[in-house]
Amino acid sequence: MLVLAFDTATAAVTVALYEWSPGEGVRRRGSVETVDRRRHTEVLTPAIAEVMAEAGASPDDLSAIAVGVGPGPYTGLRVGLVTARAMGESLRVPVHGVCTLDVIAWASGRTAPFAVATDARRKEVYWARYDSARSRTTEPAVGPPADVLAGGPEGLPVIGEGAALYPEVLGAAGHDAQPLLPTAGALAELAVTRLSGASGPVLLPPEPLYLRRPDAKEPGPRKKVTPR
Repeated sequence: MLVLAFDTATAAVTVALYEWSPGEGVRRRGSVETVDRRRHTEVLTPAIAEVMAEAGASPDDLSAIAVGVGPGPYTGLRVGLVTARAMGESLRVPVHGVCTLDVIAWASGRTAPFAVATDARRKEVYWARYDSARSRTTEPAVGPPADVLAGGPEGLPVIGEGAALYPEVLGAAGHDAQPLLPTAGALAELAVTRLSGASGPVLLPPEPLYLRRPDAKEPGPRKKVTPR
């Protein structure tokens, strides 16, 4: 099983190719990580080509595609999802979505309760709480950083870029907030683990997980001008 994974829901444009076989388990074949908030479209396709070349694989070798579905900013998130669906349709392989917060949680490897928070801009964060790296206990949400801890257990650790941005509220900074951003390596490993029949976060349809409306709006009808 050869799975191509990528995520564009945060500042990171991350691509990885992982393989699973009954005898060898999960194995990395290639990966690329780029942090660029403004160039998701320009960065993603060359990164996919680079990873496939590094692995000596062709698109026809793929068994599935896994893509981060957010939550995240509208424009960046859409780039990854459109690319994944187009490739899946062209190659006739299944496309699986994974919550981006779950990817960060998975990479942490934590076994005790914690929360993940990423930057939602407007002085807000996207967040969710977890029992462990493999088990989310709340639905993804967006709101002020204080919402992450409100009503939760006292002293709950918080990881992710949102935690590093608001340490005065979430009590995390530097190494304590790692990993800050999702990696396609964690995304691919999560997807391959689930596809191989092992337990873990649920795989989702490749549809965007939007928690608020995009900033850009269609212009409304022109106002009528009343003659004086």
